[in-house]
Amino acid sequence: MIALDTNVLARYYAVPGQPSEEAEQRRAAALLASERALFVPVTVALELAWVLIGRYECDPPTVGKVFDHLLSLPNVTTESAAAVAQAAAWHRKGLDFADALHLARCGHCTELASFDKKRFANRASRLGLKPAVRVP
Repeated sequence: MIALDTNVLARYYAVPGQPSEEAEQRRAAALLASERALFVPVTVALELAWVLIGRYECDPPTVGKVFDHLLSLPNVTTESAAAVAQAAAWHRKGLDFADALHLARCGHCTELASFDKKRFANRASRLGLKPAVRVP
């Protein structure tokens, strides 16, 4: 099994900006299209979202499509795949991707404590998400 780094996935999913990125994009595409067993750590998934949003200025629907596709690849195993899928869905509904992933990974908890009232706690509450996000 081959673990993938964020930059491989970013090259695969993002529009190349430089000629060197085009060559890397072709190599990334060949690897992902192969029948080799690939692994995406949850930390790489989070970093991929940051790169897509920050560097490539992708909107939530686009980020969601990337994760829908990644999670559907038969040769790719994503750590905490259900949480990553849930985070992508909640990101589409207005949560920050990182906050959504934190919350999705805390399903066994009764609450998530955060001082981010405006952007996280209030949005999660409006969406009725569980566990509840509370300001301590």
